[in-house]
Amino acid sequence: MSAITIAIDGHSSCGKSTLAKELARELGYVYVDTGAMYRAATLFCIEHGWLGEGVWREDELLAHLSELNVWFKKEEGTVVQHVMLGDRDVTDRIRTMEVSRFVSQVSTCVPLREKLVKLQREMGKDKGIVMDGRDIGTVVFPDAEVKIFMTASVEERARRRFLEIKKREPDTTIESVLENIRERDRIDSERKVNPLRQPEDAHVLDNTHMNREEQFLLALSWARGAGA
Repeated sequence: MSAITIAIDGHSSCGKSTLAKELARELGYVYVDTGAMYRAATLFCIEHGWLGEGVWREDELLAHLSELNVWFKKEEGTVVQHVMLGDRDVTDRIRTMEVSRFVSQVSTCVPLREKLVKLQREMGKDKGIVMDGRDIGTVVFPDAEVKIFMTASVEERARRRFLEIKKREPDTTIESVLENIRERDRIDSERKVNPLRQPEDAHVLDNTHMNREEQFLLALSWARGAGA
């Protein structure tokens, strides 16, 4: 067995992070949720007043990009990573609908993507990593030994996301979640820089009708087959 790189890409709310964490735990690998990095950057913009309904001051983000400090704090003895923005733990704050509404928009910022991709490559330079996002197998680690592209029907993704969000935000409606996911799909697929694309050599995992154990065992078989 040797240390490899596992890249997991796919649409929003299709369970990428859940699968990635389970694989990392089983293999003893490092887990990195790149989507959390873009969410933290989105929160950074919202808190500074550069982003909101009808407001997007990309010029302000660019002017202060060097001040953006996103990093992960590992929970000892687990694969759990707390998302840090400066010295603050924003793990829960970045999962709100407010952040979800704008994260795809912020992710189109080219200098931001360049900054975060550089950080992601540094995190994975020694392999032994499971990283999930939108462009891991196509841009960040195009030579990853295992690439998985995850998807599910938009209705099923909205249902799962709604069940997660309503625990924190009980006033959220499934209609608003469905609309948000459709809009994020559009932006993620149409952005000019590093759009969401299925890598040609990726294993496709449509989990619309799969449970967690089924998708985990399938993905684990791919990882084991690649030498993990």
